[in-house]
Amino acid sequence: MSTTLNDRLHVLLEPLAVEAGVDLEEVALSKVGGRRVLDVTLDADGGVDLDTVAELSRAFGALLDGPEGTAVLGDGEYRLEVGSPGAERLLTRPRHWHRARTRLVKVQPKAGAELVGRVLESDEDGVLLEIPPVKGRGKATERRLAFAEIAKARVQIEFNRKGLDDDVELEDEDIEDDIADDEEEEA
Repeated sequence: MSTTLNDRLHVLLEPLAVEAGVDLEEVALSKVGGRRVLDVTLDADGGVDLDTVAELSRAFGALLDGPEGTAVLGDGEYRLEVGSPGAERLLTRPRHWHRARTRLVKVQPKAGAELVGRVLESDEDGVLLEIPPVKGRGKATERRLAFAEIAKARVQIEFNRKGLDDDVELEDEDIEDDIADDEEEEA
């Protein structure tokens, strides 16, 4: 099996990403308006912060401009763009599903009709979705899908996610402590 230029670039850059504690999701070299553009997509549990993106962008640039990078990328100008997958990312690996827990997803099974549901849990073999009732009537149902059954899946943007963010929950006493602290500062 022959490796593509994108595969060789991925192998070259991945150790820097691993060292920084992030996943190198994708490396894609393309031509845009006659210029070469190297898009590098990073991700991690909890997302990737801008400082990490900036640090890795500098490290990738230094490596690509050095002898190892020139051996793979060749001479000539290129524009390096480093970022995260975006809000409506495709879910192609088990770790993507794990990171999408509690998120609404649109799934196109290999057989059957398209589904929209919320990710309840996932493992290495598949995902458990909560499927909302049709037109708000009835009860939500759960459906387990093996990854082998899924042709395509994508996270959906939600503007009103009420009560779903586990990370944001505060205990009543925490809220009371915050109010007391605010009142002391004002005095």
